[in-house]
Amino acid sequence: MNAPVTKMTVRVLPDGDTMTVKGRAAWALKSLILAGRAGCTPIDNPAPRWSHYVFLLRGLGLSIETIHEQHGGAYSGNHGRYVLHTRLQIVREDVYERKARAA
Repeated sequence: MNAPVTKMTVRVLPDGDTMTVKGRAAWALKSLILAGRAGCTPIDNPAPRWSHYVFLLRGLGLSIETIHEQHGGAYSGNHGRYVLHTRLQIVREDVYERKARAA
């Protein structure tokens, strides 16, 4: 299992500025980049506040589409699928490293 990204610096392509994203917003951005055109949903990529992470990323100027989808099951309803449309290059990633506990 990959360690979660805790901080990430990206560059807007083709010749845009760089920006650094931290915490869960960095995790969400990495998930969106990896998902590509398929996008991410809270069902497939569980996290407590997807809509807030997307809100933060949009505040940085990133273009993220929300597609509303229906789902069935015992708790049927709808959910958002988030698709990143801004082309980005990952410049740097910092990942969580679990520290060994002293005995």
